Order: sequence, then structure tokens, then C-alpha cells
Amino acid sequence: MASRANQIAMLGTVLVCAAAMLCLRPVAIYAAGGESSRPEVVGGFPVASDVRVAGDGKRTRFILDLDKGVQLRAFALADPYRVVVDLPQVTFRLGDAGATARGLIKAFRYGLVMPGGSRIVFDLTGPARVEKAYVLEAANGQPARLIIDLEAVDRTSFVQALAVENRPDLRPTIETASIVADVTSSARSATSSVASTDIRPVVVIDPGHGGVDNGTQAGGEAEKNLVLSFALALRDRIEKGGKYRVVMTRTDDTFIPLGDRVKVARTQSAALFVSIHADALPRREGDAQGATIYTLSDRASDAEAERLAESENRADAIGGVNLTEEPTDVADILIDLAQRETKTFSNRFARLLMGEMKSSVRMHKHPLKSAGFRVLKAPDVPSVLVELGYVSNKGDLQQLVSENWRARTVGAMAQAVDAFLAKRVVSAGRAN
Repeated sequence: MASRANQIAMLGTVLVCAAAMLCLRPVAIYAAGGESSRPEVVGGFPVASDVRVAGDGKRTRFILDLDKGVQLRAFALADPYRVVVDLPQVTFRLGDAGATARGLIKAFRYGLVMPGGSRIVFDLTGPARVEKAYVLEAANGQPARLIIDLEAVDRTSFVQALAVENRPDLRPTIETASIVADVTSSARSATSSVASTDIRPVVVIDPGHGGVDNGTQAGGEAEKNLVLSFALALRDRIEKGGKYRVVMTRTDDTFIPLGDRVKVARTQSAALFVSIHADALPRREGDAQGATIYTLSDRASDAEAERLAESENRADAIGGVNLTEEPTDVADILIDLAQRETKTFSNRFARLLMGEMKSSVRMHKHPLKSAGFRVLKAPDVPSVLVELGYVSNKGDLQQLVSENWRARTVGAMAQAVDAFLAKRVVSAGRAN
């Protein structure tokens, strides 16, 4: 494919320039330590059955009852103040306990963050350190207990105690090095992908949210579940045609950071990236209905698009991921050069998709919009984000859980994917 080869060559040339620029100033490169290694997935997961919070604004204790002991790792994140506890996979049976607030803990969330790994994220009322984090084994008729002791500290002490890669004052330097390394790795992966025995174009389908991040919720339905069911049906429909290879960013209730979703598309040298979501309006903002298709832009097309982008871009904060600054000047050069053509293709697919969907699916009154969605920022992969409807609208919610509606919508989207990629494959063949 001439277009892909040209993009890779262009990225390679700019990387040389970027590397030269980086050599003009010292850059510190640190090994990532903000996330734990992936535990092995085994059966008989521990069960968390109850939780208690005690203490005040100076010291707070969190207690989680378990049916067996587990290993844990706790670390803090800044801006906003959070403490994250990584565990082997745990089955949480806590009901609405996450709403518990006391002392230094404003609220907390929990869920599966990867196969074999769970996470608890504490939102703090202010800077605090983890004084103790340990598990008491079951004894004297009492269950095993995970205990986290938090102690209030000042801002300076909090920041200095953070792991190097999580310190806000060092973030720009670390990001410059990691972004260039990531682009280099992606370019190499793209090259190896072209040489793969399976030369079919790759479509990456991205069900939004997952795990600790439920997305929007209404009528007893969570966005993460609705979009996963839809995405799996879309995968099956596209794969049935046999023309394209489909890669999913998640196939179960797992939290995937936004950056990792983009990396899936880039490392697979994807021909198309489709992120699936379902929106909701706050009650004070009235009602809205219908599907909307979003593409990437620096400026939002309207206030609603800007609100949605801000909401979706907070997914990493919900999962406790270390939120870093936007790409630095060196990365901006790479992204700008590669993304000009990509934006054109993204807009082209969005229009094709709208044309296919409007004949069988209720569309928003303004079905094509744009905003700065982080998940659409792969510089060399045409990308769109599809809001299937509004879970805050009763009519849309009824459709989202309807098998007939899902089948029609999946069919329309699969047809759009085929029409878009068929033209690109033919164009690439003629260029060769």
C-alpha cells in the first residue's frame, strides 16, 4: 500500500530530525513504574464482601473484607489527589459502597482493570500519604482484611514522595522521551505488520469504558456493557465477510487506558479505528436523541461536542491512570505531519457512515461533529467515535437494548466499513 509506505517513510525521516533536536538538550528517561505488572489469571478469585472507612481529615483507615488473603501494591497520583491500590483479580460484592466518604477519602471506585488484575482508586480530599498498606490473614472467625492507612500531608511532601514518573514537575521531560520512543516503536511495528502473512486491512473496534469505568448509566444499564455487546456483534459481522481482520481493544469488562487504545490501532497498522460509545445529557441540559459520529479536531464543533470530549477524556482519571501533559513540541511535529492526510480519510469515513446509518438508524439532528477526543489521536490511522444514542433518552435506551435495532445498526456500520476500505484498497493497488 503506497499510502502506508509513504507515511512510514515520512515518519522515519522526521524521527531522525526529532532525535537530533532531542540531542540538543538533556533528556531524562525513566522506566515506567506507575502501573503494576499483569498478574496471572487463575480460577477461584478472592471475594470482597464488605468495606468500612474510619477516621478524620488527619488520619483515615480503609478496611476491605476478603475471603482470602491477596498481594497488593499502593501508590499515589497527583492532580487530582488519588491513591491507587492494585490487586490480583477480585470479585467485588460491595453494592453501592463506593459512595462511602469519610475523612481523607472523598469517594472510591473499584473494578477489573485487566484480565487477572483489579484496582481500587481513592479520590482524596487533599494531599495524603499511604502510611500503611497490608493484608491481615483470616483468624479467630474473622475474614481476611485489606487495610489502607492514610495520613494527611502538605503538597510539597506529597509530590516529593511520588514515584519519579508520577511527579508533575518532571512530567514534560519524561513525556518527551517516551513519546519519541513510542513513535519509533509504532513505526517498526507498522513495518513488520506489512510483512505479515495476513495482508487483509485491519479494523480496530474500541468499546468505550470498561472495568472500573462504567461510563454513563441509566435505567439500570451501564454504557460499558451496552457498547461491548454492540462492538462484539459488529466484529462478528465484519469478520463474517472475510475481507478484513478485526482487532478489539477489549472483549470483556476490562479497563483500558485511552493511550493504550490508540496504541492498539498503531501497532496493528490499522486501516480504520472505530470507538463505540453511548452518550447521556445531564438532567439540567434537557433531552437529546439519535446517533452522532465524531472526528478529531482542535476546536469542538459545538458546546455539546466539547462537553462530551471533556467527559470521555476523563476516563483515565476514573481508572486512576497517571494523566500526563499533551504531547510536547517534538511530538507535535510528528503528529501534525502524519495526521493531515489521516484527518481527510477520517472525515470521509464519517460521511460514508452517516449515509449508511441514516437509512436504518435514528440520527442526531446534527449527526457529524468534531472535538478533541484523545482516543482519536492516532496520527496515521483514520479514526471516528460513534455515539450510538443517548442512554438518558428513554427511546434511545430502548433501542440500545434491542436485538433488532442492534442488528440493523451493525449491518449499516459494516456496510460503511466495507465501502470505505474497498476504495482505499483499490486506490493503493492502482498506485502500485
